[in-house]
Amino acid sequence: MASSIGQRLRLSIFGESHGEAIGCVLDGLPAGYAVDMDAVLVQMARRAPGRDKTATPRRESDQPRVLSGLLDGRTTGAPLCMVIQNENQHSGDYQNILSCPRPGHADYTGAVRYGGFNDVRGGGHFSGRLTAPLVFAGAVCRQILRQQGIVIGGHIAAIAGAADTPLDPVAVTAEQLDALAAQSFALVDPSVEPAMRDAVEAARLDGDSVGGVIEAAAVGLPAGWGSPMFDGIENRLAPILFGIPAVKGVEFGDGFGLATMRGSAANDCWRYTPDGRVVTAQNHNGGILGGITNGMPLTVRVAIKPTPSIGREQDSIDLTTKQNTRMVVKGRHDPCIVPRALPVVEAALAVGLLDICQTETGVR
Repeated sequence: MASSIGQRLRLSIFGESHGEAIGCVLDGLPAGYAVDMDAVLVQMARRAPGRDKTATPRRESDQPRVLSGLLDGRTTGAPLCMVIQNENQHSGDYQNILSCPRPGHADYTGAVRYGGFNDVRGGGHFSGRLTAPLVFAGAVCRQILRQQGIVIGGHIAAIAGAADTPLDPVAVTAEQLDALAAQSFALVDPSVEPAMRDAVEAARLDGDSVGGVIEAAAVGLPAGWGSPMFDGIENRLAPILFGIPAVKGVEFGDGFGLATMRGSAANDCWRYTPDGRVVTAQNHNGGILGGITNGMPLTVRVAIKPTPSIGREQDSIDLTTKQNTRMVVKGRHDPCIVPRALPVVEAALAVGLLDICQTETGVR
């Protein structure tokens, strides 16, 4: 299984949803950077299950145990290895999927790819449970980035048909991103929260689920990072974002919206500020041109599909009898994973950007 990513900074994630533990290794972190573990735990708690009605009732303490790479609160330069014990598994809920793959899940594709030897309990290595180590890694990386003036944050852009006010792609600030991260349900316009929660609750009562969109941004990036063609900023960030389970779309800036514009509307026009900085009057391209940062905020939107585990009876197949059948997915599942996916998207962005930072600056 290809569960590693990165060039100068290499992230590897291990474990399975109902195995003994999950964890990660970050290889290539620069030495000497301060890491506040309390701040790491804040990020972990944003993702953890069982803390909101939109989430699965499965509860995990998600307490990371660092085995190497940190000493007296600073990175040592050695690989940073962390494990989280799994605590609240109900593996018996998954016996039927050994022969009946769940619609919308990787049960069938995983069985074909790995000859039926993969762990299917709770989705195994395909599970969203594996985003906990990703959030840990991102929490460390975003602290190092912040020490270099780069701040990451985001909000719930949409759930079902309810949409939040977008971030201002020109004027979004580090202070605004920090304020959003402090919210339990991160929104630019809090008045849309009831509509979002109503959509989630309606789906839950109907034995169903809903998806949505997350918008994230990074401010403080200098102009000139990246390359054209195959090693641009979008090329480097898209793979780690698509590594998040349930992500089915990624767009930078206005993304697909640019396809409906004329060039005169889509172009980001250059200008000098009174203090001599080069900026653009607009930011339709999300801070990236030709695969290279232009110094404006980097903006990205990520589409999250509805949770595939739902309480309704659905069509499937029986791999033992080779017949069509019907099944109901058992277990404890999120009617909407969008709120918990927000810190995961931010974490993926942090890991990807620190890898790019180290490539561009030579920081070791």
